[in-house]
Amino acid sequence: MRSLPLPLALTARISPVAVLACAGWALTSGPAVSSAAAGHQTARTTPAQSSSGSSGPSSGGAASQAYSSAPSPCTSVPAATVKSLVPGAKTQGKEIPSTDTKLRRTCSWNALQGYDYRWLDVSFELSGSAQEAQQEYQQRVKAKSGGGAVPGLGDSAYSVVNLTTEDKQQTREGVVMVQVSNALVIVTYNGSDFETKKAPDTDEINKGAIQAARAAVGALGGGQSQSG
Repeated sequence: MRSLPLPLALTARISPVAVLACAGWALTSGPAVSSAAAGHQTARTTPAQSSSGSSGPSSGGAASQAYSSAPSPCTSVPAATVKSLVPGAKTQGKEIPSTDTKLRRTCSWNALQGYDYRWLDVSFELSGSAQEAQQEYQQRVKAKSGGGAVPGLGDSAYSVVNLTTEDKQQTREGVVMVQVSNALVIVTYNGSDFETKKAPDTDEINKGAIQAARAAVGALGGGQSQSG
């Protein structure tokens, strides 16, 4: 068996990833505050598309607040998808503690199978209006340049994949951000191979992150303030 010495090495390598993943959402999560996001490309806007009945741009009123509570993040991705994206992970995931679970919830799945490691986070964040959510979305897109739009997902969606190398170990991480009315869905998916020190290819990580994001957006129906 070659796996006995691995956990100690993995702890040293994986712990920073875990800490950064949790700390990143804690520092940037909402409810998304209203702040200037000028100077960046305006996202596609169809606020409260299924529940408000409004056909025009959001005015920041009640009609633009389609979601009143964040859905359960650990049931937002089907078990089959979790098994595919994070082999060996417990499909129920682990919910990250939140100061306000009505407005902000995150679930995490991670596992090591052999020397192949995968990590998946799905986060829901609610703002007071679609305009606030769009501003927050634009700010986050601006902070993660180099990606591109994801057509047909939410009101606006953006995907970016980056490769990092530390101590000759590669990690490739994909982030998908989706705005749907007053909700933001943020998916982070990354992977490493601790035997080859290589990372999964860009297409695998990007497609996996988008697959999880589509499932999570579908789960938003459970947080709607009114049915359409």
